Amino acid sequence: MKNLMVATDFSERSDRALRRATLLARQFQATMLLVHVVDDDQPRRIVDAERDEATKLLRQMAATLRDVDGVTCETRVILASPFVGIAQAVADATPDLLVIGPHRRQVLRDVFVGTTAERTIRSVDCPVLMVNATPAGQYRHVLQTTDLSDGSREALLWFQTLGLADHARTSLLHIFDAPALRLVFSHSIPKDDQKHYLEDEQRDASRDLARFLSSTDLGRLRQIVRYEAAPAPHEILKAAGEEHADLIVMSTHGRSGLAKMLIGSVTEQVLRIAQIDILAIPPQRAD
Repeated sequence: MKNLMVATDFSERSDRALRRATLLARQFQATMLLVHVVDDDQPRRIVDAERDEATKLLRQMAATLRDVDGVTCETRVILASPFVGIAQAVADATPDLLVIGPHRRQVLRDVFVGTTAERTIRSVDCPVLMVNATPAGQYRHVLQTTDLSDGSREALLWFQTLGLADHARTSLLHIFDAPALRLVFSHSIPKDDQKHYLEDEQRDASRDLARFLSSTDLGRLRQIVRYEAAPAPHEILKAAGEEHADLIVMSTHGRSGLAKMLIGSVTEQVLRIAQIDILAIPPQRAD
């Protein structure tokens, strides 16, 4: 990982993204590009004033990164809507990683929540790290997730090349369903039969996960299978809490257009409610 891009709106929460990116830049000896988008859908005098102020702030930040942290940093101010500006910056700079904060204020308010977050993550060709927690050193436990799809396999292999888990414990989580327990008449199934059925489904899920892992070059990972007793986003976050994970890795696309791991469902919901960092990895596109 040699090139990082940070989208900032100069808010306190964006500072978390900058601090995490700084730690990563130092760890990997990577260069950084700081980007701020000025909404150009306002009077010209306001656009010009915000552009000039943003340019000055970015230069000050870059100087601090260079002099204090030893990080080579470039800056760029873009006049556009937030979504278009960041997507264009990613297309131009082709960073290895885009780092953003979880929330917002003013001109970038829609980049980090709701449908614009989905559009941003869906549109860029690089992994997106959403920094929710205050950075406190390198990641210690990375929880990777999979729905056993080819897209998930590609995302996990891509994650491996970033090196973010080189010095961390790593686990691989698969959430499995037990369809019979969701039927309207499932309450009539004896408790012992429900228990045995769930145990069978868990064994099948464990076998499928082991088979999936053996078909990749991911190395040895601690394997976790978990029944989807609650909606999948909550099960993922619950597992992360129990495992004391400080980074969750998710693919933005899963089995199909309506798959549960598709951005807009599980991944988007986790991005919205997580208190720890989330890395969203898009499908690799053909050149």
